[in-house]
Order: sequence, then structure tokens, then C-alpha cells
Amino acid sequence: MKNKLLWALAACLILTATACRNSAEPSAAPPAGQAQPDSTGTASSPASSNAIDQAAQAQPPQAGQGGPQTGQAAVPPAGQDKQQQAAAEKPAPKLYKLNAKSYDIVPIDPEATSKKVVLLTFDDGPKDKDMLEPLLDTLDKHHAKAIFFVNGYRVKQHPELLKLIQERGQTIGNHSWDHIDLKKEGKEKVDQQIGDVQAIVKEATGSSPQFFRPPFGSGGDIVRAKVKEENMLFMTWSNGSKDWEMSTKSNDPDKVVANVLEQLRPGSNILMHELPWTVKALDKLLTELEGKEYGFVDPSSIDIGL
Repeated sequence: MKNKLLWALAACLILTATACRNSAEPSAAPPAGQAQPDSTGTASSPASSNAIDQAAQAQPPQAGQGGPQTGQAAVPPAGQDKQQQAAAEKPAPKLYKLNAKSYDIVPIDPEATSKKVVLLTFDDGPKDKDMLEPLLDTLDKHHAKAIFFVNGYRVKQHPELLKLIQERGQTIGNHSWDHIDLKKEGKEKVDQQIGDVQAIVKEATGSSPQFFRPPFGSGGDIVRAKVKEENMLFMTWSNGSKDWEMSTKSNDPDKVVANVLEQLRPGSNILMHELPWTVKALDKLLTELEGKEYGFVDPSSIDIGL
């Protein structure tokens, strides 16, 4: 009897110890894909749990933690900024050249480039901000580029206007210092009239003009030699707006447009001036040209070496 009691007591002790051990061990993980409760007791799938983890990882670090702080630009990979700068400084492809006889602009490769284009040019500036800015705004509106042939004495009076032309992405050309008939002048005077403009433009903008137009379209061998020496392309024009024949008392912007359209042909090198009636005419003129499916040559695409 005593032995039976001892065996029963031992059995109870064994059962009690087993129960305590089972209650202390964690339950087995649920099968893959099976929902499991989150900290609130609500079931959540492994997918949603991963999404929560990813979202937590995606949150920006707090102040004092690693990573760029608010307002700081990320540092580009080594060499990336130099590559971007080189791409920006890469010259535009040369698509057009000047016909030295007609002064039209023609494609270097007619099979690859449209010949139905015009070159826009403005002489005798920079005069006045109230006229120049509307011209620039209209060019921007039509995504058009032009050459502004400047006089040295005007640049000296308004260097800020020259910088404005450059800042707005337009091209600056040389139109002599005093707007005199260079064909009547000797070498010394010609050198001064052309060379001084090169110098003052470079001083103001950092680069020298690559295009030259003689006042009145008048230039002889001495002028051409100096232009070549300065690495510029000599040109007059092939399509005159005749805006210079008008005056403050007698002018007609519509006539400026009509004059250009009457002479229009592929490659037209259009001569205009920084004048109030030309400012008023420009938007209509460019709209008419676009309606006739003409494009506007970017001067930077003209090869001055051909």
C-alpha cells in the first residue's frame, strides 16, 4: 500500500513538471502564408508585414541621424557634374552655311536638313530696353533665334543690354563701331572700327562675335581681310524688311511684314532693325512664316568656315 502511494505521488510530480515546461515554450510558427496576429491582436499577412517594414525603412532619418538633412542637395556620383558640364558646352552641330553670292542660308546636307528656313537679323543696336525686351520676348514665344548686329558706340552706352541679348540665348554680331561706310576708309580705320567692337563685346560677354555685317552692306577687300583675320563670317542680307525707310511720323508695321513676305524664299537672310514699328510687326511676321511652314535658323548651327 505504501509503495502504491509513493508511485502515485511520483507520477503526479512528473505530470506537473511536463505541463509547466509546455506552457513556457513558444508555439510553433504558422505555415508560410498563414495570417498571424500583430501587436493589436489583428491578423496580418506576411505581405502586409513586409510592406510595413519597407515603409519604415523608406521614412527619412530624423535630425542627427545619417543621410542628407532637409534642404541639402544630394551629392552626385564622382564625375557626373563634369559630364553634364561637358555636354552643355558641346557645340551645336553645323547644319547650314552661307551662300557667298546671294547671302542666303543653305543646308550643308540638303538630304538631311530642311532648306525651308530663314535667318532673322537685327541691326544697329542695342538701343533701348523698352524696344529690345519685346523683341526678345517675341523671339522666345516662337522659339526663334536671331543675330543682333551691334555698333560699338551703342554697346559702350548700354553694356547691360548687350549682356541681356546674350542671357536670352541670342547671338551677337559685329556691325562696326560708328556705323560708317567702311568701303571708303583705309586699313587703320577699318581695323579700329571692327577690332574695337570685337574687344568690347568680349569684355562684356566673354566671347567675341563670329558674324560681321558692314553698315549699308558696303565693304571692300580691306574690310573682308580684317573680318577674316578676326575669324568672322562676312555677310550682308538677301531679304530686306525696309523698316529703315520708315520714320516715327510715317510707319506701318504691316508693311514691314509685307515687304519680307514679298521677297520670301528658302534661306532668306532677313534684315530688320531695332525700331518701334519692327517690334510691333515681329509677332505677326513670325506667325506668317510659321504658317508657311518656315523654320528659324539657329545662328550657332551655321558653319562660318565654309
